[in-house]
Amino acid sequence: MRKFMYDLENQIPSEKIKYDEPLRNHTFIRVGGEADVLVQPTRNDEIQTVIDIARLNKVPLTILGKGSNTIIKDKGIRGITLSLSHFNQIEVSGCEIKAQSGADIIAVSRTALDHALTGLEFACGIPGSVGGALYMNAGAYGGQVSDVLKSAHVLTREGELLHLSNEEMELGYRKSIFRSDRYIILDAVFELKQGDQALIAAKMEELTIARESKQPLEYPSCGSVFKRPEGYFAGKLIQDCQLQGTRIGGAEVSTKHAGFIVNVDHATAQDYLDLIQHIQQKVREKFQVELETEVITLGE
Repeated sequence: MRKFMYDLENQIPSEKIKYDEPLRNHTFIRVGGEADVLVQPTRNDEIQTVIDIARLNKVPLTILGKGSNTIIKDKGIRGITLSLSHFNQIEVSGCEIKAQSGADIIAVSRTALDHALTGLEFACGIPGSVGGALYMNAGAYGGQVSDVLKSAHVLTREGELLHLSNEEMELGYRKSIFRSDRYIILDAVFELKQGDQALIAAKMEELTIARESKQPLEYPSCGSVFKRPEGYFAGKLIQDCQLQGTRIGGAEVSTKHAGFIVNVDHATAQDYLDLIQHIQQKVREKFQVELETEVITLGE
């Protein structure tokens, strides 16, 4: 047994470690090869331990949240994959909500509703984790994480614990300091305002109806694939190229929303990547616009 596996098994409970784990079981689009080693911690000290073991053994370490806006390639991920999906506690204190990075951002928005706190209504339909929401500065329907994010605790790749303010996270449109891959997000604090619970519930219901009517939720997908190009809408450009319904393998440009690629028939990651390239090429040829991906690609 390789030394890092021995170290893991001596310091992390065995039920939190999986070998040769199919990562298609850990992404929303149901594609991806195997992780050599998948670790699913539930405590801060376990995350710290995994980081230390990876660093000391010079083993690649990949961080995975809920896998909602992620394509994992067909050959999987080497080394250790640290899945934070079980690291998901949520606490409320006054008008602040502290959530661990693996908590569903939807669950955080519902917790806000339960406590009549306003500001997170926009997140009621965003799939994915708190960590992913910070990573992407996720947003929808006129709101984004940076509007309500106060601070976060993170670990560096060297294992140093840091407290970052909103300003230090360099949040912009679908970007943050976390995209540099230097930090592992532990938790985030959202600063909200006291509101009218009935009005908050009504707004969330309105946004849920809008989402369900426009997005292809009946198929696995990775959400919105492309960033919004300046002066354009990605979905409209794709639609105007008459690409809806275009299929490569089991991946298809949604006929319901052109900004989504759905898994209609046991797609592979390569099907997705090939279709993304095809869309980019057609939009470039017709409109001279470069479509940048919003979705994160991991693995080999």
